[in-house]
Amino acid sequence: MYHQILLHRLLDCVNLVKNNSWEKDAFIVFLEEKAIVMLSWLTEVTYTNGDIPMVNDSAYNIAPQSKLLFQYAKEIGLIWDKIELNDSGYRMFSKETYELFVDIGDIGPKYQPGHAHSDTFSFELYVKGKPIIVDPGISTYEKNELRLKERSTESHNTIKIGNQQQTQVWDGFRVAKRAKIVDIKEQKEFVEATHDGYKNLNLLHTRKFYAEDSTIIIKDLLSKKIEKEQIAFFHFHPDVKEIQISKDEAFLSYENIRITFGEEVKKIEEKSYEYAFGFNMRKRAKKIKVYFNTTLSTTINL
Repeated sequence: MYHQILLHRLLDCVNLVKNNSWEKDAFIVFLEEKAIVMLSWLTEVTYTNGDIPMVNDSAYNIAPQSKLLFQYAKEIGLIWDKIELNDSGYRMFSKETYELFVDIGDIGPKYQPGHAHSDTFSFELYVKGKPIIVDPGISTYEKNELRLKERSTESHNTIKIGNQQQTQVWDGFRVAKRAKIVDIKEQKEFVEATHDGYKNLNLLHTRKFYAEDSTIIIKDLLSKKIEKEQIAFFHFHPDVKEIQISKDEAFLSYENIRITFGEEVKKIEEKSYEYAFGFNMRKRAKKIKVYFNTTLSTTINL
């Protein structure tokens, strides 16, 4: 959302400078270079249906849609290419039938991450242009319990250990202890990262994503055994109406999507949560909590 707002303002600057006669050669080149990088980045993270990932304090209906920004940029003569997402901490795996967006970045910006969430290793999954596994989003900027909950680890598609937060979010726009990425390995259809958000428990969390043509495999590994409860969260879009739960599987019957867990799974619970589709707008949706011990293998068959 913030990227889109800033990009819109930057495109306005490019437009104004181009249409006013003054010494502008170096300045317009500088503005266009920055706009092209931002356009390339936004192209990479925009889903085929036009949505953007609802990470951190992103919210719907606040900033111009990607397609409008792309159209505006073309109208003022900008041309951009693909770009690598490496430095942003995000990755997008795009296949014929699905798009998988992954967060493997540090909490930021470092100087004041007031809009950051405790969401390291969270992800979103769109299948055939429709949201399936989603970030629950944000519905308020008020300094209250709801905002703290929406920023918490358990409100994202990642792992929580005991009562610990990966990153300590507090007040309305404050962050204390932060999860830091300590290692990344990746190839074309694979990424592995490790964070130290649970270093006070003297352990690291490693998550691996394998993006195959019709299957996604996620592997979680804690660096040591621990007695505290370990839960993986999966939040589904409100349009996902029915989830059939068995000992080691969650089947989305209407979508024909099967999520299977390895033998290390202890229990799967279906719960409800409030999905934010704008400020002060929430809708009841389903999530599952997967209890495990030390390691967890998740296979999503599409």
